[in-house]
Amino acid sequence: MADTTRYPIPAGRARADLTISNSRFIAHAAPTADVAAAKAFIAELRAAAPDASHHCFAYLVGYGASVTAGMSDDGEPGGTAGRPMLAVLRGAGLGDVTVVVTRYFGGTLLGTGGLVRAYGDSVKAVLEVLPRAERVELRDLHVRANYGDYAAIRRALETHGATVEAEDFATDVHISAHLPADAYAGCVADLAELSAGRAGISRKTMF
Repeated sequence: MADTTRYPIPAGRARADLTISNSRFIAHAAPTADVAAAKAFIAELRAAAPDASHHCFAYLVGYGASVTAGMSDDGEPGGTAGRPMLAVLRGAGLGDVTVVVTRYFGGTLLGTGGLVRAYGDSVKAVLEVLPRAERVELRDLHVRANYGDYAAIRRALETHGATVEAEDFATDVHISAHLPADAYAGCVADLAELSAGRAGISRKTMF
């Protein structure tokens, strides 16, 4: 099963241009964290090129079993644009991504097979130049510790990739941090062990 606590996503936007049998295919890709963002990106490109023949798209929001997919042929013959675009996008192993292929018709009919190849190749081209990053699910962690355990707890948090957001030094030390979801259980276990159970650990704010 795919790990949905961290997965590859676009790090920014990208563009690729192809000319096939006098038609121009302009592919744009962007990171889109939810369906609303995907729709906004599609609308943005439609507005930027109102004279284009078609604005076909495909998007994946989420990753693995929890992914939400969308696609459109936008007036091209059914199954010749959105479906092959989505197939290429799925094969790329990315999440939270939208690709829009804008076509300016050049006067030459490409046929069903030609359109499928053109739209699929357009997505491949833009994915080749698309910068990549990793989406990491974060969880909040709040620790109450005595001063004697503070240094060891800070080292353990750093080891597990936690980012400390706030500290409060009162009768006890209170630390508010967030860390990758896939490191949470191991971090909590380490904190409990190194403090011999003295540290109070919670996912809710303690101060």
